[in-house]
This record gives sequence, C-alpha cells and structure tokens, in this order.
Amino acid sequence: MKLFRTKQKPALRQKSPEIACASRYIPARNAVPAMIDPLEAELYDRLRYAVPVLDAAIMKIIRLTGGFRVVSSDENYQEQLDSFLEKVPVGLTGQSVGTFADNFLDSLLTYGSAVGEIAVDYGEKRIAGLWNGDVTRLRITSGADPFSREYMIRDSTGTEKKIERPERILYSSLVGGHSLLRGLPALSGILLRIYDCIGQNFDRAGNIRYAITYKPSGESGDIIHSRERAQQIAKEWADGMNSARYGQVKDFVAVGDVDIKVIGAENQLFDTNIPVRQLLEQLISKLSIPPFLLGLTWSSTERMSSQQADILTSELEYYRRLLTPVITQIGNAYLCSVGADAVCHVEWDNINLQDEAVLAESRLKNAQALEIEKRLAGESEK
Repeated sequence: MKLFRTKQKPALRQKSPEIACASRYIPARNAVPAMIDPLEAELYDRLRYAVPVLDAAIMKIIRLTGGFRVVSSDENYQEQLDSFLEKVPVGLTGQSVGTFADNFLDSLLTYGSAVGEIAVDYGEKRIAGLWNGDVTRLRITSGADPFSREYMIRDSTGTEKKIERPERILYSSLVGGHSLLRGLPALSGILLRIYDCIGQNFDRAGNIRYAITYKPSGESGDIIHSRERAQQIAKEWADGMNSARYGQVKDFVAVGDVDIKVIGAENQLFDTNIPVRQLLEQLISKLSIPPFLLGLTWSSTERMSSQQADILTSELEYYRRLLTPVITQIGNAYLCSVGADAVCHVEWDNINLQDEAVLAESRLKNAQALEIEKRLAGESEK
C-alpha cells in the first residue's frame, strides 16, 4: 500500500469474471437498497434508543470481542508500531486503534457495514490519525478492473463525489450487508406498545385514588346540611392525606354512613410477563447473546453452558474475522509510511466465557494432579 504516491499506475487489464453473481428475489415492498438509506440508519439508531436491551446487547458484543495485538514481521519496527497504534488519534476525541475498532464494530453491527479513513499528513508524510466515517453517505461501485472498488461520497445536497484515494478507505460489511437489527423493528414496535400500555395503566390505576361517599340519613337535618358535611369530610380527608407527606399520621373520623373505596381496586392489571418474554426471546435470539448476560434471569439456576459458550465464541470469532483485515490494513499502512518492507498480522486475546468457579475448580484439580505426580515420582526414585 502506497499512501504517498503522486502518480497512479495504469489499471491492469483483467478479464471480467464470466460467472455472474446470483441474486435472491426480494419483493419490492421489503426491498433493501444497495446503499444504506439515511432513514434506515435513523430507524436503527432510534431502535437502539427505544429498546435498551438491544443497545446493551450490541455493547456487550463489542466488549466480548476482546482485545488484540498487532505483530510486525520485522521485530525492529515492533516498538514503533505498538507506540503508533496506542497513541494514534481517532476522530476528535478518541485515541488508539482499539477505540477505532470498537466504533467500527458498532457501526458494523448497527448498520450492516462500516467505513473508516486513514488521515494522512502529506507535509510530514505520516499518518495523522484514523476517522470513523458515516457509512450512510458512502456508495461503492466497481473500478477499472473487476476486483477494484471506487467509493462515492454523498454530501448534504445529494451530490456524489468520487474519493480520490480509495487505498486510504477502510471498509467492511456483514454477510449481505444487512444490519444485525434487521427484522427487529416490527417486534420492537409491539414490545414498545405493551410498555406504553403498562405506563398508561399505572397512570390510571397505579396512583391510588379514593372514592368517599356520604349517605345522609332520612332525617331532615342531615338532608339540609348534607352539602356542608360533605365539604367538611372532603377537607378533613385532604388534610389527612397531605399530612402523610411530612410523616404525620392523622386518623379520619366521621359520623354517619360514610363509605370509602379505592377507585379501580376490583380491576386487575393485565399480566404482561408472557408476551414480553416471548418478544424478548425473539429479539435476543437474533443477537445470539445469553439472556442472563443482559440481566434477564428467567431461571433461578440459569448459567452459561458449554454449548452456549461455544455458540457465542463462534459469533465473536466471526466479528473478529471482519475486523482483522481492517486492523491489518492500518498496521501495514504505518509500516509503509516509515519505509519498512515488513507486514503485520493480528493476534487476538483468547475468548474466555467460563465461570470463575469452574476455572478455580480446574486450577485446583491441576494442582492436585501435579502434587500426586511429584509424590509418585519421588516414591519411584526411592
């Protein structure tokens, strides 16, 4: 990769592939455009804002993906490479290639694709920093040969402009280029309507209100002064309720036939546990995250089984495979900028999803086995 070249080599003349890409039929009503529409991106942003469990799942995936180390094939440049990747500016507020990778993966999961750029200082001939771009403004077209890309950027007026330095663009997408949240807006809309109804029901019946009924007796005095007595009962009742705010308890005493009931006490709120759980199961199954990692303890004995750990590990390995070429491109660009012939590769940290109790038990058994082996070895020597 040559970031600082001034002359471009003529495009290689390659024969176009004779095998055409197969495309699936998608009805026009549910068709997704090849380029991410800004309204679609806004839909996914609002979906993460409105349904916190989706946002928590995506952030959990980003953290579980783990850390990495970029290793140079030439050990003489390893220290410089480590220093660059640790201190490289990312956007306006970020720093380090790990921050760039987290933002890149966040866009990849939310929108189905992500784009970044290697910012270059041509005056000092060095990499000035990394930039996470807005993938909704990007459109990809084929270049001079079948395996080259051309990137078109769209401004606020809708005008498209060709990016002159495509070698500085960092791009990746999920299979099909579809968001991880695709298919969830319909289910999330039902879930939000249930939550909205729960809020309305608690507005109506959650704040307890009382119905006080005074029934005057048949005597003429009670009938004549019923209005004044009703007002007096209302005043005393309000005074008793208000004094409870300040920790003072007042008993309500009335003479005559006074009936006090809680409004709506005979009506029961709908049990929403089953429909909410069914919807959350559908949402979480799309995200491939065990429920208890998101705070949803549906079972008192729920814990991550080995099968769940294997499935989640395979999911995280898939995201790592998408990030590895991007990180490698950044490392190779830096080595090229300092005049090195070396290349780099990415070494990821081990994914460990086992319980601490299981790890402690395995360490104990290993220590016991080592002690037994040493004892047997000592007895055999004797």
